[in-house]
Amino acid sequence: MNEYGKLRICATPIGNLKDITYRVVETLKEVDLIAAEDTRHTLKILNHYDIRKPLISYHEHNKAKIGLKLIEKLKAGVNIALVSDAGMPGISDPGEDLIRLAIENNIQVDALPGASASILALVLSGFSTKKFVFEGFLPSAKKERKRGLEKLKTEYRTIILYEAPHRLLDLLQDISNVLGNKNIAIARELTKKYQEICRGTVLEIIEIFANKSIKGEFVVVVEGVSEDEIAAFDKQLWDDMDVKEHLRLYIQKGFTKKEAIKKVSKERKIPKNIIYKESIDL
Repeated sequence: MNEYGKLRICATPIGNLKDITYRVVETLKEVDLIAAEDTRHTLKILNHYDIRKPLISYHEHNKAKIGLKLIEKLKAGVNIALVSDAGMPGISDPGEDLIRLAIENNIQVDALPGASASILALVLSGFSTKKFVFEGFLPSAKKERKRGLEKLKTEYRTIILYEAPHRLLDLLQDISNVLGNKNIAIARELTKKYQEICRGTVLEIIEIFANKSIKGEFVVVVEGVSEDEIAAFDKQLWDDMDVKEHLRLYIQKGFTKKEAIKKVSKERKIPKNIIYKESIDL
């Protein structure tokens, strides 16, 4: 059995320093080294809890070089804690690369739960939490961002996005143009003194933020489309199709021919025997 060290993934507060678990504090005191996305930011947390441990900078721009260095240390028996600027490492940050590298090298990885901006914003949005999809940061380039939103046009689950303050209005305008005047909720500075939750349509939220200083990190929660909206979108899609193309559409989605006939008959309001005749040579 090897004597490798263990990589501990430690969730840190997303704002309020009290939002840290006893277990994370104990772990940060026990490990040999702490890998931090921003050592200056992490030092504030460590000083607050009187933790004195060596720090090493691990971020997007040095992850390839430092990641290998950290793996070498783990193989030498050094126990390392990985922390991000806020929340759970590995979610929209370079931590995922180090975790993958550790697993590939048979190094034990453990994760300690804690605060999560995405889940907190979802709960505060008031939208359905039964099913949701986390998209993180969409591409910063307008063309690519719009393409990403196009893929979400028929998303029935609640959508969670992250955005930087200087791109917030651009994102909201693209949501309006691509997805329509959706109901959304925006969470800013979560758990901090100036926490703000804004709920309304996209156009209402644009009006609010167009007339104020935009600061802080943002989570944008978008309500999923309703069954009626999905049906309307599907109708628009197959309006230009003939019956055979409509049947092929459902068969390609994994429906049996019998199921496809039933769905097409219902949607087109055409008797099943007529649809069946169109399906014979498919």
